[in-house]
Amino acid sequence: MFWHIYKYRLKCLTRSRQMMFWTLLFPIILGTLFYMAFSNLSSVEAFSHIKIAVVDNEEFQKDTNFREALQSASDPDNGDGSLFDVTYTSKEEGESLLMGGNIEGIIYFNNGIKLILKESGLNQTIIKEFIDHYKQTLSTVSAIINRNPEAMQKGLIESSTSHKDFLKEASAGSSAPDTTVNYFYTLIAMACLYGSFFGLNEVTVNQANLSAQAARANMSPVHKLRVFIYSMTAAATIQLVNIGILLLYLTVILHINFGTQITYILLTCIAGTVTGVTFGAFIGSIVKGGEGIKIGILIAGSMTMSFLSGMMYDKMKYIVNTKVPVLGYLNPANLITDCFYSLYYYDTYTVFFTDILFLILLTAFFSLLTYLQIRRQKYASL
Repeated sequence: MFWHIYKYRLKCLTRSRQMMFWTLLFPIILGTLFYMAFSNLSSVEAFSHIKIAVVDNEEFQKDTNFREALQSASDPDNGDGSLFDVTYTSKEEGESLLMGGNIEGIIYFNNGIKLILKESGLNQTIIKEFIDHYKQTLSTVSAIINRNPEAMQKGLIESSTSHKDFLKEASAGSSAPDTTVNYFYTLIAMACLYGSFFGLNEVTVNQANLSAQAARANMSPVHKLRVFIYSMTAAATIQLVNIGILLLYLTVILHINFGTQITYILLTCIAGTVTGVTFGAFIGSIVKGGEGIKIGILIAGSMTMSFLSGMMYDKMKYIVNTKVPVLGYLNPANLITDCFYSLYYYDTYTVFFTDILFLILLTAFFSLLTYLQIRRQKYASL
């Protein structure tokens, strides 16, 4: 009996074009849009050389210290990369380049270092900070030499011009943090929750007061709870196949990095899918009203949970975790997203198994309430 019901529920569910669109095609389309929006984000934010002009007059030529500092900042082989792209020109030519937008600023000497800017911004701030830092260093060195001329022989110049970093950068995990990858994790979480459409459908076709098909099914000699379990198994199977196709598309076609821990990734997909399907069954069993109202509640609930997990606004996840952390543990989308990110970023499995445990608890909660609701339903006539 199991295989008979399981097989025909598979056929019925796969022939529903509307549900197959929302559970399979819509996440693929949304993933493609995410890829188009975020694929060049890292390259856009990459730092580029700041183009400046330096007026090559007599006073500039006499200031050997500044020329050496500027040469160091514009030398790509100095170990830290090149900060400036310098053009040596006259003041008139420099002003022409500045007005044309070809450079960010002009440095010239006229009884000291002067700076000409057309507008304010990050690059202009960096140029000003470079000049201010040079002036402060020069003033400090001059004051030390006036008080202690022997400091020149003890490496004063070398120590004042070199920078030593006492902090060592270390990653908390094996992979570098990537804010864009979280959007794809929330996409999979949303797709798992969209399995609730299948769960809702299985409740509908098993409640005799909701459809004629359910009325005929309730007249069969098989216990309706067994029929419901068999049909829910078919719903979870189809949604797992949909999630698998989505994962293949994201990894093989779009080259999104989900890490190499395939077993745990599949475990996350299974736990998330079962939670999504049972969530739909839970809503279908407790909400009174037509199927349209229940579908509206499912869509609103799924999108709200996806929003709180960072799908539309990446900082929302951080806000929830810091302001209302308990909400993160009650949100299946947030738990699924955390599972993927912990596998990608962390070396330990504490966060991963904690999230899996909460997904199992939510699945048990939804399943128990659905069972209690369904088992009480009796019909005077069919």
